[in-house]
Amino acid sequence: MTATKLLPAGTVTILCAGDAAPVVFTTPDEALAALPGGPAAVHTGDVLIRDDGTPTGPAVRRCEQLRALAEDGRILVSARTAAALGDAVTLHDLGVHRLPDLTAPERVFELGDPPDPRPLRSLDAVPNNLPVQLTGFVGRDAEVRDVRRQLAGTRLVTLAGPGGSGKTRLAAQVAASTEWPDGVWWVELDAVTEVAERVAATLGVPVEPHVGAARSVATELRDRRVLLCLDNCEHVLDGATEVAVELLRSCPEVAVLTTSREPLGVPGETVWRVPPLAVEDAVALFVERAGAVRPLFTLDASSAAAVRSICTRLDGIPLAVELAAAWLGTLTPHQIDAGLDDRFALLTRGPRGVPARQRTLEGSIAWSHDQLDEEDRAVFRRLAVFAGGFTLDAAGGPAVLPALGRLVDKSLVQAEDGRYRLLETLREYAAARLAEAGETAAVRDRHLGHYLALAEAAEPELDRDKDAWRARIEPERDNLRAALEWGLVQEDPARGRRLAAAVAWLWNLHGYGHEGLAYLKRAVARCPGDRTPLQARLLTGMGLVADTTAPFDLEAARQGLELATELGEAGLRARCLSLTALGLLYTDLDAAWDVAVEAGKVAEDAGDGFARDSALMLRGLVRFARDRHDEAAPLLDEAAEGLLRRGDRGLASTVLSVRSGIALAAADLPRARELAAQAVGVAAPLGDFHRVNTTLCRLAQVHCEAGDVEAGFRVMEPFLRLLETAGDVFVPGMAGVLGRLHWRRGDVEAALRWFEREAVPGTYMAAQGLPERGALLRALGRPEEAAEVLATAVELTRRWSLPSPLADALDEQGYLAEPEQAADLHHESLNLRLAHGLRLGVLASLDALTTLLARTGREADAARVLVSASQARAELGAPRRPAAQAELDALGLVTDSSPMSLDDVVAFVRRTRGSRGRPSSGWGSLTPTELEVVKLAAAGCTNPEIGTRLFMSRGTVKTHLAHVYAKLGIANRTELATLAAAHLS
Repeated sequence: MTATKLLPAGTVTILCAGDAAPVVFTTPDEALAALPGGPAAVHTGDVLIRDDGTPTGPAVRRCEQLRALAEDGRILVSARTAAALGDAVTLHDLGVHRLPDLTAPERVFELGDPPDPRPLRSLDAVPNNLPVQLTGFVGRDAEVRDVRRQLAGTRLVTLAGPGGSGKTRLAAQVAASTEWPDGVWWVELDAVTEVAERVAATLGVPVEPHVGAARSVATELRDRRVLLCLDNCEHVLDGATEVAVELLRSCPEVAVLTTSREPLGVPGETVWRVPPLAVEDAVALFVERAGAVRPLFTLDASSAAAVRSICTRLDGIPLAVELAAAWLGTLTPHQIDAGLDDRFALLTRGPRGVPARQRTLEGSIAWSHDQLDEEDRAVFRRLAVFAGGFTLDAAGGPAVLPALGRLVDKSLVQAEDGRYRLLETLREYAAARLAEAGETAAVRDRHLGHYLALAEAAEPELDRDKDAWRARIEPERDNLRAALEWGLVQEDPARGRRLAAAVAWLWNLHGYGHEGLAYLKRAVARCPGDRTPLQARLLTGMGLVADTTAPFDLEAARQGLELATELGEAGLRARCLSLTALGLLYTDLDAAWDVAVEAGKVAEDAGDGFARDSALMLRGLVRFARDRHDEAAPLLDEAAEGLLRRGDRGLASTVLSVRSGIALAAADLPRARELAAQAVGVAAPLGDFHRVNTTLCRLAQVHCEAGDVEAGFRVMEPFLRLLETAGDVFVPGMAGVLGRLHWRRGDVEAALRWFEREAVPGTYMAAQGLPERGALLRALGRPEEAAEVLATAVELTRRWSLPSPLADALDEQGYLAEPEQAADLHHESLNLRLAHGLRLGVLASLDALTTLLARTGREADAARVLVSASQARAELGAPRRPAAQAELDALGLVTDSSPMSLDDVVAFVRRTRGSRGRPSSGWGSLTPTELEVVKLAAAGCTNPEIGTRLFMSRGTVKTHLAHVYAKLGIANRTELATLAAAHLS
């Protein structure tokens, strides 16, 4: 019906019961007494009464939405009503819930004391990030239903319409009232340039750099029922189209709801043109918004005609209606209606070809703008330079607060959580006024100056608390982009270059590395011949960002190191040295060690804690790669303390992951699991693909060794999704973990395929997966291929000085060898593992020696070893692979002997070797490898020369010589040469 009056009824209690219309009562007690039975909802608030006596307003809508949650006879009570009832009735607290109007959450109670209270199916029942609205949603019930029907029948719906037509609020309301069990995600694009990256960051999807953000998101959502809402697509149509098409193609149960001034223009898109508000809805919106600035305003006989005239002239455009209503604090409805006369007379003479609704909105904004005094107009137009919101300080501080407050009151600026922003339509209008005033360059210069000062003032936090730095800088990412774009195109790019250097760390977050590298490269290229500390900082920043984007690209770090050295910038030199060592880590462990040592010394002298801890970490990684865990652990622990304290999450997560690897090698699975989970938690906020997924690989590895294959696969599920669509994706250790999981599950062919992907040519990782490949080939009945792979494994692991994979390869060669040679190989493997504290590997050695003892007719000894090793595995929580257990079970070994401890059974097998195989001392006790070392030492070769010939490190050569001296009872090379001459002649 047409309302001519809306009069206040005061504060009353509303009852919504069953399907009946809302009814109001003076008190909550009266409402409860009138309950006809559930389902029902009771809420207390201020209402307006229409001509026909029916209540309306936000409080009534709140009660209706609360009633929609009441199921199976439940009676729900709002917090305000509950407070008024006091102890008069029994209420059960159901907690805080968001209702579909998207305003602030509310605590909800249930009447009575249900024995088994069920959770409410509120907005919180599914994952979502729908924005909290500061005002209620008025009208458009039919439109919401229609868009919901469209979404049910098609997977891409675009709400199209001019600025201010209410596309965003309608989309949010549709999203809030639609059921998507796996989540509803809202992505605001009004200040975005990279759509897919913003979507990935919003959903928390790490971006794999080579496949890109859109495919990474599609892979994550492939089997989920999700609604993705992209708001304000018109200025990034290509990016929005890329995301929408990728999701439509790859994700059969994902729907996309977009808002845009123009359609995306892709196949399968349903374009739903947002209509104006019906006159009654527009009047209700005007009255409701008017109440915020003029609490006693009501629609009586004298004002109703003016309000209806205003709403009709404004074509029911929600933004225009809200702007007009905001003036009721200073003008009457009749004055507003009269003021529109002059403005809208001009519109009839406006340019031809411009849509009427666009001219109407332009006119309504212009009318509101014309009512402002000159000070407020100046502040309003200068706000146009901000992207993605701004703070009071950025806008001009206390001096502009009165004007800013007035602009908020007039709905020209939105305020929320200490920040302000302009709707895109209003920002465009303000930008046009800024250009007309000839102030664009000056205001953008001030904008650049503010964010440069902000970034440079925040820089000290990078060395104290990176989490605090991120919290300060991350909300300004869009403004920083805008400032960089302006600064880097100026005739004098100095300020843009300084800003690029100051925010280099920003691009380590959420997969923005490629964007950050582009800014830094532009900054360097603006002054290619510059030899100042600023250029060195920019080059160092490029190296930092490349660490997460292009880890093998050392050129920026090399150039930065050269310039920092030339300039005597010790801190930058230390950082570039650390970045260089990081790049060398996979290709030259000795060089990486040497550079890291130098970096640590320079960092100590410069007092650069980050560079110092980075160097400690890198030294720990080199020692870890070579299984010198006793040396690695203190280096890593010292590094972790500083890195965690400063919030250096990327490096800290790496350190924790490696510490987990050390605990795993020592067969301390609970500690390994704890450290791996901590590493995942530390890395997760970064949203960096490699950091996060490297830690997940470690956690999956721990699950695998603990025998929980399904838990391991659950951890690795995001990888498997990505790999199915993206193909070859590289994360260190990923292929090996998946190979071990498939192997433990019994899928040998799949495991072999994964291990074949593990090798990275030119890096030490080329050697790490070879022993497992050999073992799998042996399991598949391909011994010749296995032998060839294992020979290569021994050669490469000796060359790289990698004890653990070398021991694995020797063990596997032993399974293929004749008994005497097998004994040599298995015992050399055991000795390597014992020498480096590889207790998990020691368990594998015991299984190999069990098999060897059984093969050579020593079943009793084999049984004693087997029962003892099995007990050790049970105590440590490290079960065998099922296939390996079956092979040992097939030996039929039985013993009455009590199990020995792990140390005792190791001593037992070593004694067994000494008494029944090769002697424990004397020339005959030397292993083939020890004999090779002796020959070269007797020929006069130094330890480094022996290492080069036998592909060993100096330390490994030294260890072999120590064993030789002990077995032969000698003390030096002179005595060794004499014995060698007698035995080798």
